[in-house]
Amino acid sequence: MTIKTRSAKIKSSEPPARNREATRTRLIEAVGNLLAREGFRAVGINAVAREAGVDKVLIYRYFGGMKGLISSFGQEGNFWPTMKELAGGDIDAFMSLPLAERASQMISNFMHSLRKRPITQEILAWEMIEQNEFTTELDIIRENMMKRFVESFMPCDELGIDTDAEGAIIGGAINYLVIRSRNFSRFGSLNLGTEEAWERIEKAMRRIIFSLIKPQPLPETDRGVRG
Repeated sequence: MTIKTRSAKIKSSEPPARNREATRTRLIEAVGNLLAREGFRAVGINAVAREAGVDKVLIYRYFGGMKGLISSFGQEGNFWPTMKELAGGDIDAFMSLPLAERASQMISNFMHSLRKRPITQEILAWEMIEQNEFTTELDIIRENMMKRFVESFMPCDELGIDTDAEGAIIGGAINYLVIRSRNFSRFGSLNLGTEEAWERIEKAMRRIIFSLIKPQPLPETDRGVRG
């Protein structure tokens, strides 16, 4: 009797090879998706791993845990406008502008950038009603980024302007109006669902900034010799 043998296919128990950067990106994106859809209460090791479709051990391996992942999301996940984005894409050209024009363009770029980020809008809305180690981490990252930008490109303190207070008023107004526009189309007589309203807001901010930052007189050597 002839005995036929058949070689069985052995399935490897090893997971398929992973691209580290692609996996990191999926995990960072999963954080944003969960935050936008369900808020900070939904963000945890198991939920993020499930959303990204990877093993939760990779969160520890690549980020050291959830706090590290949240920090990476804040810095790498397109959560907040970059310095180059706030400068309009060309930092050298931005720096060549007069100070008032720089401030005006920075505020306009900030408003446009925030309007393009629905996930960031959702997170900012959640932060108003909930505080935990994750909201605190994102807040620190956001404030540090804005502080670096102002210190590097907007030396308004030299002109006796309180950039912290005045920036808080203008930035807070933008944050509120953008967040409000997600669910309510009107604020006063403005229809926030129209571009015309945002153009009016942008022009109003420009008038405010130019009223705060007065043109500075030229140095004596640049005025020419008077007869």
